[in-house]
Amino acid sequence: MGANYNKLFKLLIDKRIKKGELCKRAEISPSTLAKLNNGDNVNTDILVRICSVLNCDVVDIMEIIHD
Repeated sequence: MGANYNKLFKLLIDKRIKKGELCKRAEISPSTLAKLNNGDNVNTDILVRICSVLNCDVVDIMEIIHD
């Protein structure tokens, strides 16, 4: 089981927010953004900050992939 953050990147495109701008506004590091790109685990605090910046819920930025 793993996480997929494709919804996050589509939402960024829809809202015309660049990844670097998201990093700055959500106060996340480029290495954390790389983890999101790779579908790696990230802290829930990070997901909450991203949702706060994008004014959305966690289900709007990620989905769980079942094996």
